[in-house]
Order: sequence, then C-alpha cells, then structure tokens
Amino acid sequence: MDRNRTNDWTGKSRGGSFGYLSFIFMIRHLGIRFAYVFLVPVAAYFIPFAPKSTAAVWEYHRRIRGLGVCRSIVEVYMHYYRFGQTLIDRMAMNSGLSDRYQFRFDRYEEFLRILDAGQGAVLIGAHVGCWEIGSPFFGKYASRIHVVMYDTEYESIKKTLERYKAPLAYRVIAVNKDALEGILRIKGALDHGEYVCFQGDRYTDEKQTYVRNFLGREARFPSGPFRLAARLKVPVVFYYAVREQGRRYRFEFMPAVIPRRTVESDPAASLLDQYLVSLEQVVEAYPRQWFNFYKFWC
Repeated sequence: MDRNRTNDWTGKSRGGSFGYLSFIFMIRHLGIRFAYVFLVPVAAYFIPFAPKSTAAVWEYHRRIRGLGVCRSIVEVYMHYYRFGQTLIDRMAMNSGLSDRYQFRFDRYEEFLRILDAGQGAVLIGAHVGCWEIGSPFFGKYASRIHVVMYDTEYESIKKTLERYKAPLAYRVIAVNKDALEGILRIKGALDHGEYVCFQGDRYTDEKQTYVRNFLGREARFPSGPFRLAARLKVPVVFYYAVREQGRRYRFEFMPAVIPRRTVESDPAASLLDQYLVSLEQVVEAYPRQWFNFYKFWC
C-alpha cells in the first residue's frame, strides 16, 4: 500500500454549470436522443483533457478488471459515455420527463416496510449508476429523504437547477462546513422518523477511513457513515440505482443486519463489510457504471 498517496477526490465532482445548462437546453428543446448523440464527441473529449480521471478509469479496467489494452481503451470511452448518459437521464427526470423511462424495483416492498416503521432509516449508496434517479419515485417518502453530501459537490448543480426551476425531490445536509451542525441535522431527521442517505465509497479525510479488500485490491472507505449508522440504532439499507439497456433503471434495496456491540467487535466495521459485499456485486454486474474518477485503490 502506498502510504504517501493522498486521496485525489476533493469533495467536488467534475462538471460545470455551462455543461449542465447546455444539456438541459438540448433535452428540453431537441430531445433526449439528440442529447445522447451529442454526448458521443463529448465523451471522447474527456479522454485526453481529463488526464487524472482517464488514468483512474484506465487503472480500473486494465489493472483491477485485468482487461487487455484494446478492450481497456474501449471501456474507458464507454465509461465516460455511460456517465454522461446517467447525467442526461437525471436532468431529464428533473425536468419532468420521467415518463420517458422504465423502472424495476428489487425488494421494494421490504424497503417500504422499513420506511413505514416510523423509526427512521439510514440509506447507504455509492457512486455506481445514478442514485439520485430514484428520488422522484418514492412518492410521499421523497420529501422525507435527507441526502448527506459535501456542499462543494452539490453547489454548481444546485445553482443550475434553481436557474431552470427544477427543484430536487429530496433535501440536502451539507457536512463540510460545520460537521457538528450536520450531525445534529442527521439526528434530528431520524428522530422525526425520516431517512438519511449517505454515499459510502468516498472520503476526504484519510484518517477517518477503513482499509478493505475491494475487487481484489486494498482500498479506503469512509468510516463516518458506518459509525453513525451503527450508533444511531435505526434500520440500515444499502441502495443502488443502475442503468440497464434502453432507458431502463433498476433499483436495488438490500437491508443490512445491525450488529451488536461487543468487546471484540466493531459494529461499524461489520456494517462496512456487509456493504462491500453488496457493492462488489453491483460493480461486477455493471462495471461501466463505477463512477469514482480518481485513484481509488491504495
């Protein structure tokens, strides 16, 4: 493990307001299919002009997945293209075009029983597919979902959506400016029987991480979401939304087993290990939708 390596992700995702505005314009005035066609050269553009991201995606396909050189080149392009498609889909749905898509829900009834229990719930997702896609389809539950994210990651998209009057279906808890305030808001939401959603596959502070084997190599995962989930004593569900062929999305809900604290055990680590089993299954099934564009493995 390279102990001198620092996390390349800073809490802000790639993409600016101009790019989002351009695609929103195309979606609204020229259609979703035209936006997909325009994405073809845009995806190619990012290969040479986003060298750090391209190097990370190359490492994933070439070293982690073990693909050959030619196949890896194709996969790098398709990785960018698939990422662009999910962004277009998200913008289309935020613009009121959800009727253009089809959806499949796995374990949805079990998930709803957890939400209806009235004790709140912690949802832990990942940067696989597009987890935000599901929020418009939770009906009465959507307004009670609080997504914990870094404000820098959310800010540019937020401004763009506000400009186009496309409100989000969920609420956001920003944690990078005032950690204590964020924790209090998380606790308050759960105390009111609402739901808090974390992403379990990115970190900004290397000291607050666990090191685990993921897809055959060591990688770091944030400890915060799992420690909070273990201490808050509410149901925990792992949640993923992935894109399938055509304009179809599949939603997976995987309830976790809440471990008991003992002298020998670490409940947070146990939750993380369960999460990684589910995350590996999803990433292996949808390898082009693993959207961590930085050097992820140690």
